[in-house]
Amino acid sequence: MQILFAFFKSNNNSVSKSEKELFHSIDKTFELYHYFLILIIDIANYAESKIDLARKKNIPTKEDLNPNTKFIDNKIINQISINKQLKTYLNNVKLSWVNNPELIKNLYLKIIESEDYKSYMQADNCTYSDDKKFIMKIFEKHIANSELLFQTIEEQSIYWNDDIEFVLSMIIKTIKKFNEKDEEKAELLKLYKSEDDIEFIKTIFRKTILNHEDNVELIRKNITNWDIDRIAFMDMLLIEIAITEIKEMPSIPIKVSFNEYLEIAKFYSTGKSSIFINGILDKIINNLKAENKIIKKGKGLIG
Repeated sequence: MQILFAFFKSNNNSVSKSEKELFHSIDKTFELYHYFLILIIDIANYAESKIDLARKKNIPTKEDLNPNTKFIDNKIINQISINKQLKTYLNNVKLSWVNNPELIKNLYLKIIESEDYKSYMQADNCTYSDDKKFIMKIFEKHIANSELLFQTIEEQSIYWNDDIEFVLSMIIKTIKKFNEKDEEKAELLKLYKSEDDIEFIKTIFRKTILNHEDNVELIRKNITNWDIDRIAFMDMLLIEIAITEIKEMPSIPIKVSFNEYLEIAKFYSTGKSSIFINGILDKIINNLKAENKIIKKGKGLIG
């Protein structure tokens, strides 16, 4: 959506250049996924450095000499740190939080002050499942709600601004599937599930551009008592992309596409946009159905 917006608003709109930018932005999202994976390692390393400093005090306390190491010994953190897929990726793409010590410290303090941390550290025994639940909570409740993290990420890349919450949800999804037996071979998410994903991206992007004029005319025919020039460009674009997906993706249920673009409208457009898009898109779909211009294939999709 963002790349198409830039394409249509640009005076020098090259389809191939914009498509290249689109795939680059997807690569950057995948990069952020790995960046967040190593974040928890850096937080644990910081925790370990605090323990080491306490041990080296001139007059260390009993607690300093016999610290609780459950956090730094967490099995999930260890599994991430030895993960082969992660190491391979980091060999090709250099990522590090070394320039953000204040963020690491901030997240560490936020975590250790939480009830989740206190309960975890005070538990008599911690199973692999307990370790997993704790790390998932850290990402879901503490890292995901860090204003400093959002600020830091936004300053580092324009491609990451809208991806933080989504990527963190993918981190949680990844950890949820971890198995203790997998050790360093625990599976991380791939950039694409299959070649179909790549074709999906290309098709939606190219067909939205190719059918732009036809889609604008289709929208014009389905609005009553409304000047098309008064419709916000973002709303027009979302309707166009939705029409493209509904017509060009035979394996995706109409309802799935319909609901997806209403949700996107709530996030990117005005408060009333989703209601407006709902009405127009529903009318367009019904007319396309009547004209047999929507063909769906697969179990439960035909008709």
